[in-house]
Amino acid sequence: MSAPERIPPRSVTSVELLTRGELTVRGRIREASNAALYCAVAHDGREATCVYKPVAGERPLWDFPDGTLAGREVAAYEISEATGWGLVPPTVLRDGPYGEGMCQLWIDVTPEAELLALVDGEEPEPGWKAVAFAEVGDGRTALLVHADDERLRRLAVLDAVINNADRKGGHLLPTADGRLYGIDHGVTFNAENKLRTLLWGWAGEPLTQEAVEVLGTLREGLKEGGELAVRLAGLITGAEVDATRARVDALLASGRHPEPSGEWPAIPWPPV
Repeated sequence: MSAPERIPPRSVTSVELLTRGELTVRGRIREASNAALYCAVAHDGREATCVYKPVAGERPLWDFPDGTLAGREVAAYEISEATGWGLVPPTVLRDGPYGEGMCQLWIDVTPEAELLALVDGEEPEPGWKAVAFAEVGDGRTALLVHADDERLRRLAVLDAVINNADRKGGHLLPTADGRLYGIDHGVTFNAENKLRTLLWGWAGEPLTQEAVEVLGTLREGLKEGGELAVRLAGLITGAEVDATRARVDALLASGRHPEPSGEWPAIPWPPV
């Protein structure tokens, strides 16, 4: 018998496999705040590994309706695909061994890639962007920086659109082929401003021309009856779709990366 075909990210086949394949639970990801299961998924001679987060394993949150985190993860994938940047691994909503949940293709990470660092001094070195000063013990502070990397900059734009309330360092997955993925998008799309991220290095700076063009494409797709708006309507509330549309409009009107509002903690805790 031949070995099953391994499925690469960002392919139509990967979405079909995640949607139709048989899920077999291999273990649990203990670091996750909600139930996250490491699984194999197989269909028609193809196989991959994935993360399955059943709705039944979601912890209640005071600022998000119960049982909605899985749908938000899929909505983040839909927005990512509409940008053409492919920043979120293929993600679907489906039934599984523990009921309906989010199923996302597993991404193998390149551990050598350095995207975040704590450094001495008050200014970042060339190639890095300053985020904030952080306490590092014994009364010392260090400057938290992230790489001045176009992949991170695209992700910062995506997070502003989806109103990501939890962009931590551990949610950044660089791969051996030079791609970068963001994961864990359960606390997104709130109608209130809750942007909380480690990627503030471009705050207040002009958006790239590429980002402006992508945002224009999103605005078209998010119009009433637009293809993207219709897909999101099955995953988040109407008010949240309206708020997403408004955030895209605001970004295009300002032409700049957003800055912390001061009304909500700007950096997630713990940051990694």
